[in-house]
Amino acid sequence: MHVAARSVASLTPSSPDTASRTVTRDGIAPRIDLTLITERSAFDALEPEWNDLFERSARSIHVFQSFNFCWHWANGFLAKDGAKSGPRLAILTGRQNGRLVMIWPLVSERANGITEVYWMGEPVAQYGDALIDTGSVSSEILRTGLEYIRKNLSSDVLRLRRVRADANVARLMCDIGAQIADTQVAPYMDLASAKDFAAFEEQSFSTKMRRNRRRLTKRLEEKGPLEFLRLHGGAEAGAFAANAITVKNRWLKDRGLVSSALNDDRTVRFFRDVAESKAKPVACVVSILKTCGDAAAYEISFTCKGRLVVHVMAFELAFEKAGVGVLLLEQNLKQGYAEKLDVYDMMAPGDAYKMDWCDKSEPVIDWVIPSSAKGYLYARVYLEFLRPRLKSALKAVPKPLRRLMRQGLTGASAQG
Repeated sequence: MHVAARSVASLTPSSPDTASRTVTRDGIAPRIDLTLITERSAFDALEPEWNDLFERSARSIHVFQSFNFCWHWANGFLAKDGAKSGPRLAILTGRQNGRLVMIWPLVSERANGITEVYWMGEPVAQYGDALIDTGSVSSEILRTGLEYIRKNLSSDVLRLRRVRADANVARLMCDIGAQIADTQVAPYMDLASAKDFAAFEEQSFSTKMRRNRRRLTKRLEEKGPLEFLRLHGGAEAGAFAANAITVKNRWLKDRGLVSSALNDDRTVRFFRDVAESKAKPVACVVSILKTCGDAAAYEISFTCKGRLVVHVMAFELAFEKAGVGVLLLEQNLKQGYAEKLDVYDMMAPGDAYKMDWCDKSEPVIDWVIPSSAKGYLYARVYLEFLRPRLKSALKAVPKPLRRLMRQGLTGASAQG
């Protein structure tokens, strides 16, 4: 809707955590009441309103912004009462006439002398965005929310990682000239483009690729029976999810790599909990390919409004050359049609093996807004310049040398 005029009232908080401003739209002046949620109890109390806003306004890309996903994250990653370090809630909500119309799910954390505000859910959430009511003047309300965050949250930098080009806040970041710290692509497959898997396979994959998968299947079946499991909750799903993280870490170690996010007990507990879905389910799907009774490949995914996002893919090193990951992905695509999914999203980064499967992708950007001299240096020197170059340099190191480097770092850490 066209915004004919705008007048903004001064920010005069009625309490340390609330503020209001008025936005005039086509002669009507709906009141925007902003509230900053910093206490766990206040976050828990938001559940009914958050779920209602999500149901009516969230899109499939907002899989990581559901209340339940954030609730599980808070259980494992939020700083405990009395803790001196760790992320703390900084969730901004906006209401019109008492109705919740906006949520910026954020946290604040101070580490290494820098106070950073970032998306709630990191490092396990892979897409970040604000939720906004589709019936509101979203551009105006989002800008109002961002101004409030910048003025009322004491921080050195606002770091909004992995914002899709079609996210609610993407246009705002472009309009204000926010700094770009990193750009990637998220490959995906449009399952809705074909009536079934057979038609999709025919239009998407070459004869050579299809023949190769049949050959891999035959070779594995000659060694013993293949079994495909697709679990939606339960203790077995939780156990397999936790094991998938362990297997993924072994694969990284074999290549001389390390993921601080995956190599964290909190991450293992998080995936076990969301996969079990005992409380507040988040539509986590755990898929396993077994050969001769042993699990050979794993996939942990989440579904939301017709989209499946692949979060973790892992396979046992003993089956590295057997193509078990490829065969599991094929089975999951078939199941995607059975479950009437529209999009099979492999998420960023756009690795070569993902591009072999996907013919579409979406830009994903890390946006940074410094708010202090320290924040500016951190953003410009480290996030924008050093960090991407260090990552690229590490990838260029031969695998045997990476292994030696990793062993050296691990040994030094143990001695320390």
